[in-house]
Amino acid sequence: MAKVAITHHSDIQQAIEQALGHLELNDLISGKLVAVKPNDTWASKSDTTGVTQPDTLRAVLRHLKQFGPKELVVTGGAGAAETDDVFRIAGLMDVVGEEGATFFDHNRPPFVEVELPYAPEKDVRGPQQKVTVNPRVLEYETLVAVNQLKLHSTATVTLALKNIAMSYPAADYYGHPRSKEKHEQSFFDDMHSFIASMAKRFPIHLAVTVGHPAMIGTGPLMGHAVETGIAIASRDAVAADIVGARLLGFSPQAVRHLWEAGRLGLGETDREKMEFPALSLKDAWAKITEALYGHRLSFEHP
Repeated sequence: MAKVAITHHSDIQQAIEQALGHLELNDLISGKLVAVKPNDTWASKSDTTGVTQPDTLRAVLRHLKQFGPKELVVTGGAGAAETDDVFRIAGLMDVVGEEGATFFDHNRPPFVEVELPYAPEKDVRGPQQKVTVNPRVLEYETLVAVNQLKLHSTATVTLALKNIAMSYPAADYYGHPRSKEKHEQSFFDDMHSFIASMAKRFPIHLAVTVGHPAMIGTGPLMGHAVETGIAIASRDAVAADIVGARLLGFSPQAVRHLWEAGRLGLGETDREKMEFPALSLKDAWAKITEALYGHRLSFEHP
């Protein structure tokens, strides 16, 4: 059973602490080189709703530090801006320093090209067969994806798998934003297969997703941001994303990269095979729909 902890609190730091408290993390963190990847796509002085908030990052780092990591790196790779600018504008750089972590921008050189196996048992690949990344990302022993609960106009939702897949391709190589102008790529020709392929090559060991704020209407930017107090945590990133997608109204087959990730054996997609040690999915659905839409929705079979 995949364990997915869903919590709700008016203080998101409390919600995160409670969610992570339901998971055994010592083997993932103790003595390991741990990378924490927040959502850092773009921010301005007037709008930081599309990225991880400082209190979210602080709560995650403080919880992980108690397990004694060898090194705690906050790794960033903004897709539509310079990473260090986003971190400073959003207040994330202050948190990195105050919590004794190290900041690393994986958009920068040097670069290395790695292959993207898609379904090797069938000897087939996704549309993007190789990707250029900073070699530092290949050294991380534990990867923690810290995500906003958001809709996405192309990927349907942007959660843990999307957070990593569209950040690791080095923007100093592919361009800010990433495009075909500098170097040929097919990330956007079939974004869903690319995300699933990246999840296979760069596995996520812990997913922490928060609706602080959640974004509906559109995304990943310029949507309607709503504070929900919801936190989701799991060592199964696919399961965490399935739950996050469900709280936004989507089943696994409605989010093709999650459906493909399930077919590739990357995680659990069947909610009947998930364990919910905190809030049930039904109760979380009621809480988040009240926050998002002003009315508690319910369903018979969560």
